[in-house]
Amino acid sequence: MARVCQITGKRPQVGNNVSHSNRKTKRKFLPNLMKKRFFIPETGEWITLKVSASAIRTINKNGITAVLKKARANGNVLV
Repeated sequence: MARVCQITGKRPQVGNNVSHSNRKTKRKFLPNLMKKRFFIPETGEWITLKVSASAIRTINKNGITAVLKKARANGNVLV
């Protein structure tokens, strides 16, 4: 499974490690992803999503159904 948030679409970013002597080597900045189960009260079922920490905060603020509806409109949700 890819390192992509199913709600926000966040992916790994590429950058440089910069040493004290200012040498640059490539590195990846990985998103803070977690597998989390969410209960959808309208359908009465549980879904498991791979979401970032910021997506969990968004779900807590707006509700799972509103966030899923918006993510489906953007084409991010795989469920």
